[in-house]
Amino acid sequence: MQEHLSTMSDSTYTLNFESEQCTKENVELVGGKNASLGELMEAGDDVQVPPGFAVTTDFYEAFLGTQSLDEYITDQVSEVDVDDDDAVAAASHNIREHIENASFPASLIEELRSSWEELRARTGTDDLQVAVRSSATAEDLPDASFAGQQDTYLNVTDFDAVKRRTKECMASLFTARAIAYREKHGFDHDEVLISVGIQKMVQARSSGVMFTVNPSNGDQSKVRIESNWGLGEAVVSGIVNPDSFLVDKPVYKIVDRNVPDKDVMTVSTDAGTEEVDVADDKRDVPSVTADELIKLTDLAKTIEQHYDEPQDIEWAIEEQGDDKQFFILQSRPETTWNEEAEQQETENSSDSSTATDQILDHL
Repeated sequence: MQEHLSTMSDSTYTLNFESEQCTKENVELVGGKNASLGELMEAGDDVQVPPGFAVTTDFYEAFLGTQSLDEYITDQVSEVDVDDDDAVAAASHNIREHIENASFPASLIEELRSSWEELRARTGTDDLQVAVRSSATAEDLPDASFAGQQDTYLNVTDFDAVKRRTKECMASLFTARAIAYREKHGFDHDEVLISVGIQKMVQARSSGVMFTVNPSNGDQSKVRIESNWGLGEAVVSGIVNPDSFLVDKPVYKIVDRNVPDKDVMTVSTDAGTEEVDVADDKRDVPSVTADELIKLTDLAKTIEQHYDEPQDIEWAIEEQGDDKQFFILQSRPETTWNEEAEQQETENSSDSSTATDQILDHL
């Protein structure tokens, strides 16, 4: 055990999101979600990202290696018949149980504890509440769809829970769905690694998603903003029909709006989160104001300009008295229209090449 850790002594086990290493160039170290959060830190002074840190793939690999879990995982997945759902489910259960029941080595626990205490100090609170999110290295690849295959835990409130949830996120790399997906698409289980993000929770008054392109027709002059009261999980998971606004980017004009009755919202609890009924006097009231839509549109434009392509963005508004803050929780490439634009560009390039060849043939 100590021998394996000593060989990893030069590795980085945790990284603040602000770190120069927490970027898209280091997805293999921090995973897709954490790399995106690190990138967002550089998107502009107006883009506020809740503070946090990444538990890196170096940490994950050191954990597996010291407990010989990597060998166990290889044995399990090498024998599974991907067309046998029961066999895949059994392999998933065995692997996740082994990971969750294994202990982090003392040195990794101290590394995690140190980063946790530093985050508490930076946020100035002893009652720190965090989200613990999986951040796999294969997320958001242009030729694969791993989104939603790993776990997220919200409103985690103490170090023991952070330690447990971190391990459970790592174990979720081996859900039955993830194992079958990798097998069917030719991804090596040894090469798809996982990082974990530990990020301060936003006690959101309102939250949701926004697309820097009209998702219905690809119009890049528009921003589609969807929102609900409370945490954004109700919107992301699709359990609520959210408020929806289409905003013209150049002039900030709302060109389309739909404010349905909103029945449920997600809120923080001591046990994590739960869905509760929306108060009667808020059900048919817009969950964002016109001024807030302008601010969100500004943020959407800034983030899109930073990445130089249309984005799918998660956001939240925290309001305490007269103090209002806009937070960006995640940004990823908008897949539908980005892929269509790339395909069109490829077709145009092919057409151009064909036309050139035809001209040359006649010379």
